[in-house]
Amino acid sequence: MSDILPSFICFEGLDGSGKSTQAHLLACELEKRGNSVFLTAEPTDGAIGRLIRQVLRHEVRTTDQALALLYAADRNHHLYNDEDGIIRNINDGRIVISDRYFYSSVAYQGNTVDGQYVRMINTYPHPEYVIYIDTPVDVCMSRIDRRGEKKELFDRTEFLRKVKASFDSIFSSLPSAVRFLHVDGRTSIEEQKEKIISFVSL
Repeated sequence: MSDILPSFICFEGLDGSGKSTQAHLLACELEKRGNSVFLTAEPTDGAIGRLIRQVLRHEVRTTDQALALLYAADRNHHLYNDEDGIIRNINDGRIVISDRYFYSSVAYQGNTVDGQYVRMINTYPHPEYVIYIDTPVDVCMSRIDRRGEKKELFDRTEFLRKVKASFDSIFSSLPSAVRFLHVDGRTSIEEQKEKIISFVSL
């Protein structure tokens, strides 16, 4: 398997950055242009992904290392399962758009357990496109507060500042074959959408 997966686009950013909105908008636009699109997310809706979400909602407790392993296991299934995995969808001619990928594990779990360990358990192929919605932590926290929901495990200002610094470091050293787009999350939804659509040449 190549180190770069063609027709695979991932969106990254902090919780509350607006990445999920932009992933959905891009999927709709590509479908309007006649493409077959598989829109997905991590954690997944599978059994391992549901367990991760329980941990994030404080419904299940585990260790930081176990959570990092759960993310890596969920990602393995997300990529390689024969029914609706990312690679199966790519091979079937679909464009895959994922809300989060292994960069999130490196940025988030890399701030709770050893970063080298997190990278070791996430030696997965890169997507062809990485779109980073770069939104200030205070803006993200304000959006999370407006949701009116109980904060999840990582929704803490100081922790998200560390995660943002990790994202900045990760995206400064991507392989040259990865097409990377930095999007200012403070701009309007429409401005972001137009920038992303013009960037993705599929």
